[in-house]
Amino acid sequence: MGRLAGFALVFFAQALFAILFISDIFSSIFGFEDAPIPWELRELFEIGAALGLVIGLVLGGLALRGAIRDRNKAQERLRRASGAFLDLLEERFGEWGLTPAERDVALFAIKGMSTAEIAVLRQTSEGTVKAQTNAIYRKAGVSGRSQLLSLFIDDLMRDDPKLRPQG
Repeated sequence: MGRLAGFALVFFAQALFAILFISDIFSSIFGFEDAPIPWELRELFEIGAALGLVIGLVLGGLALRGAIRDRNKAQERLRRASGAFLDLLEERFGEWGLTPAERDVALFAIKGMSTAEIAVLRQTSEGTVKAQTNAIYRKAGVSGRSQLLSLFIDDLMRDDPKLRPQG
């Protein structure tokens, strides 16, 4: 709570000094009559504004550093999760005894590609891809693509530390 109050205080001070400077500029430009403020007070405003800018710069730098650190942590977690998912794919494909062609088709299917897209990528007919997907489903003991994907999601969500990303 104290940190938030500190941020609010710096923000309030910066806003106050900005308003004072902008009003001073507008009064000069448009010729508004106002009572002159003593030069000592003006100097204090300028020092306060400069300090506010410096503090804002420091706080902005700290926030940026924290954001970069958080992004790097998230990227590392994603890399670990991706590696765990690929390891899991290879493990299951091996258990099911998939051929290299079936492994490719299964991977493309899990990625969400259509039968036609897989056929174009593998430079084969859609009928061949359909036959391979049926063989994959049979070997995996599932009835379709969504159940196939569900197997991997269930495996990743179970409480097995070697499959879960390290935090």
